[in-house]
Amino acid sequence: MKQPAYYVGLMSGTSADAIDVVAVDFLEQKLRLIGSHSVPLPHSLRHQIHTLATPNHNEIDSLGELDQALGELFAAAINELLHKHNLAPSDIVAIGSHGQTIRHRPPQTTQYPFTLQIGDPNIIAERTGITTVADFRRRDMAAGGQGAPLVPAFHRALFQSTDVDRVIINIGGMANITWLPKHGAATGFDTGPGNVLMDAWILKNQQKAYDANGDWASSGTLDKTLLSQLLKQPFFALTPPKSTGREAFNLEWLESEIQQLTYKPNAEDVQMTLLALTATTICDCIRSLTQNLCEVFVCGGGAYNKRLMDELQQQLPQSKVASTASLGIAPEWIEAIAFAWLAKQTMNRQSGNLCEVTGARKEVILGGVYFA
Repeated sequence: MKQPAYYVGLMSGTSADAIDVVAVDFLEQKLRLIGSHSVPLPHSLRHQIHTLATPNHNEIDSLGELDQALGELFAAAINELLHKHNLAPSDIVAIGSHGQTIRHRPPQTTQYPFTLQIGDPNIIAERTGITTVADFRRRDMAAGGQGAPLVPAFHRALFQSTDVDRVIINIGGMANITWLPKHGAATGFDTGPGNVLMDAWILKNQQKAYDANGDWASSGTLDKTLLSQLLKQPFFALTPPKSTGREAFNLEWLESEIQQLTYKPNAEDVQMTLLALTATTICDCIRSLTQNLCEVFVCGGGAYNKRLMDELQQQLPQSKVASTASLGIAPEWIEAIAFAWLAKQTMNRQSGNLCEVTGARKEVILGGVYFA
């Protein structure tokens, strides 16, 4: 009998609301989700992440301490997953840890592009006793790429069909799409904000972490003037490959845009407009790729925002919009599974990036390996 060949994927996204951990079996060339676990990030750490993600002074000590704190938290979440599902460290080939992004400066924004994810993989390997693969994005940047998004390669491996064109929309803090034509090369890129602005605005005005089902947005009215102004942000005019983060889309930017209006909009109208901004920028990008009938599947936390899903469907009447649950995988686990898959690629010395997506000169093996 073959020994288990499981991989663990760990994801802490731009929203910084929780750590998602999965164990996945790739033995039979078919993905099987063995177990999953989610741990909310403590409010104090979430605040530290958001603070560090905004350029400021005296950041080095904060970065070093948060790197260690997240490493300990990530390792604890993995050990909880193993205990919850009766798995031993020896059952796991490797952990793929995305880490927590605190700065992303793609090529069009600076002379020396860089991306930085923290959550010390040395600690993860030491505390779990499992080989850990981390720091996936910087090798793609070294090859001339954006370093993001990386999940389209996984989307292609898992979801591409020879019968129908598909689009996979990932709506986390930021949003990205993967275009999977039935014939031709896959591609993808960041479209702009996903939940990041909606989450920031409702936290400021209602002290809630997110707008459940988009209910607060539904109580407001679209402000077309504000939407038009927000759409002037330079990122939206860039041609792919492109990626973005909190550096471009954050509460401070939003408030500065609102202050330029000649009137004060209602808070709920702003929330509805932010929802429309997310939906509009996603759908505009999809229409730039195809005008034809295609299947559209949504993953990430945005898949649970009913009003956002309705808005996507209204703007894409030629397609049926559904969550990836329709394909057999709950939307909240897709990214964590993707990093388990990327760890498998790395351990097998196979590439994990798509040049058509990131703009890299060549496909490369991603990440650094921290042996148990």
